[in-house]
Amino acid sequence: MPDTLPSLSPQDALIAVMVAVSASDENITTSELLAIERMVNHMPIFGSYDTDRIGAVATSVYSLFEEEDGIDALFGLVRDTLPDRLFETAYALACDVAAADGTLMQTELRMLEEIRSELAIDRLHAASIEWGARARHMTL
Repeated sequence: MPDTLPSLSPQDALIAVMVAVSASDENITTSELLAIERMVNHMPIFGSYDTDRIGAVATSVYSLFEEEDGIDALFGLVRDTLPDRLFETAYALACDVAAADGTLMQTELRMLEEIRSELAIDRLHAASIEWGARARHMTL
């Protein structure tokens, strides 16, 4: 993992989860990137975040995706870095990124399932989070 960051902040871990969902279908859309940017710019959890780190975090995620056990390594880093109380926040951000382009690909759905499992998100809570993302990203 030569391109990985030496250490992740909790905000970096949230960014990594969002990037992972976006990259999971190998098609990072402009709307997904804008969703990430919008959340980073407006959510209180990112209030003190150095946005210059986003590129390095994204590069680290892409590098991990190229490794055989990279996804496991990514979730290990996320679990080690992110406080448990922010696991649902990570899942909510991931759902918003996945829903941002109006289309959920099978690979994105599998990635969301993996995130739910790895972060031990209760199924009822996950359903509520997913419903909220769906509602926020509806179009006419």
